[in-house]
Amino acid sequence: MNAKSENRFIRINLIAIIATLVVILAGGVVRSTGSGMGCPDWPKCFDQYIPPTSAAQLPADYESKYIEGRKKKNENFAKYLESMGKHELADSLRKDKSILEHEEFNAAKTWTEYVNRLTGAALGILLLLTAIYSFAYKQKAKRIIVLSFLNIGVTFYQAWLGSIVVSTNLTQWVVTIHMLLALVILAILIYTYNYAKQLYKEPTVIMYRVAWLKGFLFFTIAISILQIVIGTEVREAIDMIAKSLQYNGRNTWVSKVGDMFVYHRDMAIIVAISNFIVYKMVIDRFSGKALPLIMANYLMIVLVVQVLSGLLLSYLGMPPYAQAIHILFSMIMFSVQYYLYLLVYRAKTYKSA
Repeated sequence: MNAKSENRFIRINLIAIIATLVVILAGGVVRSTGSGMGCPDWPKCFDQYIPPTSAAQLPADYESKYIEGRKKKNENFAKYLESMGKHELADSLRKDKSILEHEEFNAAKTWTEYVNRLTGAALGILLLLTAIYSFAYKQKAKRIIVLSFLNIGVTFYQAWLGSIVVSTNLTQWVVTIHMLLALVILAILIYTYNYAKQLYKEPTVIMYRVAWLKGFLFFTIAISILQIVIGTEVREAIDMIAKSLQYNGRNTWVSKVGDMFVYHRDMAIIVAISNFIVYKMVIDRFSGKALPLIMANYLMIVLVVQVLSGLLLSYLGMPPYAQAIHILFSMIMFSVQYYLYLLVYRAKTYKSA
């Protein structure tokens, strides 16, 4: 039975998981509305804690000031890449003049990005509380403490990378890494939540081979992550096309992406089939109110929403709301898959004496 302090950790951990998904949704809104450079500096916005609502409130000569600051930060980042042996990437960063392009002030975009940053700050506080409350397990499950503090480290790196996303003017591969780190934060939170919930429970015993389910579910998670990476690259291509067209002609964006969109669409079919097979394998092995069966049902609901939002993006001219939903539900799908995997991982196949 969980102690009061342990229940408090479980609650705050669950809230942190939900908050992470809210941050991802906010990031999706930023991407879909082209608000990524709404604030040209970081962590402040136009050197203010409360951003301006009109051009009259902008700091004097802010364009040249932020461009100079961006140059210095990018040079430091290039040196960091060189220290990791990534000389070509560092070189391309130095030569990319588009990074220093100025974007006109837009109050709506500025506040969209600012709200995104506020949600990120709230998540940081929740992760700190999660780490503090994890000491409830110092005698029984030290891995929860280690992982909770590791997540704070990952979050600090993610915040620093967020500043690089701004200073490099949304350079594509930096945005992709930023998204993958969000997956890492989410995965750690889900793991610690599940571990704390299952700490005093006996493993589930089922009558039918569970190893096949574990293996195929792992495969499904792997291709879903690959699909997220490809989807991020598609979104980056869309961002470039949208910017070049000054965010006009939405109905032409998809057709201009090329082969990358075709790969993303074909992979979506594989992901959908794999998730359905997982669902079938789960309902063949679990019954009643078993948590894996409940999660498998959620997985199908999420899959339907994800497919429908993808169709909206493809055939209705990339509506911004569908972009945000598509990003959010790709992460919810990963969350449900991973939680289901953790539940199934503890299950054992019945063996007669």
